[in-house]
Amino acid sequence: MRYDAIIIGGGHNGLVTAFYLARAGLKVHVCEARDVVGGACVTEEFAPGFRNSTASYTVSLLQEKVAADMRLADHGLRMVLRPLNNFLPLDGDYLKVGAGQTQAEVARFSQKDAAALPAYDARLEVLADQMRRLALKTPPGRGLKGMAALALQGWPLMGLEAAEQRDLLALFTRSAREFLDGWFESTPIKAVLGFDSIVGHFASPDTPGSAYVLLHHVFGQVNGVKGAWGHAIGGMGAITQAMAKACAAAGVSIGLEEKVARLNVVAGRACGVTLADGRTLDAPIIASNAGPALLFRQLVDRADLPADFARAIDGYAAGSGTFRMNVALSELPDFSVLPGPGAHHGAGIIMAPSLDYMDRAFTDAKTHGWSRQPIVEMLIPSTLDDTLAPPGAHVASLFCQQFAPNLPNGQSWDDARETVADLIIDTVTAHAPNFKASIIARQIHSPLDLERKFGLIGGDIFHGRISLDQLWAARPVLGHGDHRMPIKGLYLCGSGAHPGGGVTGAPGHNAAREILADKRYRRL
Repeated sequence: MRYDAIIIGGGHNGLVTAFYLARAGLKVHVCEARDVVGGACVTEEFAPGFRNSTASYTVSLLQEKVAADMRLADHGLRMVLRPLNNFLPLDGDYLKVGAGQTQAEVARFSQKDAAALPAYDARLEVLADQMRRLALKTPPGRGLKGMAALALQGWPLMGLEAAEQRDLLALFTRSAREFLDGWFESTPIKAVLGFDSIVGHFASPDTPGSAYVLLHHVFGQVNGVKGAWGHAIGGMGAITQAMAKACAAAGVSIGLEEKVARLNVVAGRACGVTLADGRTLDAPIIASNAGPALLFRQLVDRADLPADFARAIDGYAAGSGTFRMNVALSELPDFSVLPGPGAHHGAGIIMAPSLDYMDRAFTDAKTHGWSRQPIVEMLIPSTLDDTLAPPGAHVASLFCQQFAPNLPNGQSWDDARETVADLIIDTVTAHAPNFKASIIARQIHSPLDLERKFGLIGGDIFHGRISLDQLWAARPVLGHGDHRMPIKGLYLCGSGAHPGGGVTGAPGHNAAREILADKRYRRL
């Protein structure tokens, strides 16, 4: 079968690329290895009557332009805001963030920090706007065109005030702790804000560059509210189901259980793919939603790559330190420090009371493979969405950090996953004593499970580390940040491309634009 373009992987970015190419008149086919479209952005039933977002678990970073162009609302997507951004249970106390309560809450711990919050929020918003501005831009490539793009994209940074430029530089180079210490003195607010610096980042908040990961998580929006976090009714799969409908309306064909085994290359140009079942699909344009580590280490023959690029990909860092669980609950967790139901049940509930706790978790994981006091964020989406669980029951997402992609001493995650899952359950139960007894069923995704099920090498939810050496024009490697890979006709359209991970749609949008630009150029 011959197409104008083939997309490897039916995750959200692959669907976005497919939509834009089809809308431009190309005959597009998506190859999805699983039996459901959506990649890691899916909703699945994991126990009778209980559904949840299996991997991706919360919404904020989805680009408004992508949602509007694909008319996702018309295809059934509805998103709601969290009633409270975050809830941090502590030993005998707590901190609530969001819903207009943050300053008063922080004042209970530090009047100085409460007074500093408005300036901090304003500064971060200015810097986040720079990230929003660049999200739908193609990073500069090589040659004169690349130099022009560098000037155009970098010039607005010269308009920032000197203090803003200093903070932007600090965010890219310094640790989250150093950055937050420059603003605040109290432990709880630094814990809530610093948590974003280790989400999907196998590192300590003391690691240089971790401050940028904090910024990466705040440049989103939900329903037009900047920096907000929310929930897609029906779970994260509602996003990709709406995208699949938009693709179908544009004429895209989507093949399920079509696992790509090899990229076919002739005379240095991509010409199609061979599936695991032996079938061959032909196309002059191939866009990969698979991450760089999977694409270039498993699907592409090394002989088809320039030696310097192959060596750079050998060093591409992937492995986010993430362990994901979903649990079915007979009742809501009852927190010792704030008993009874409330808005805090609809928040991101962070169980990591300090930056020191997070640092110890990372150090522990490096030595033992996992932290014996893990970092856990719990969301209970059924408090916002009654489609996910039977009446009176609930589902919870447990997003857990600092679990090594590869365990020491020859251990396997297949042997350790249940032990670690018990540890995570005990961590939550220490804050909500009824939690363990309320669990009806649980779904476990160790780093190895995430790799096997979703093709996330090392269990990396972002398709590769978000660090200065793997950002913007250097994502995945310097010289190929413009989505064009060294094999002609091969493009990168997933989270391994700029602007990186999260359910944004931006890499898919940008890749499609460059593919169409190249097609117009060739026609001329």
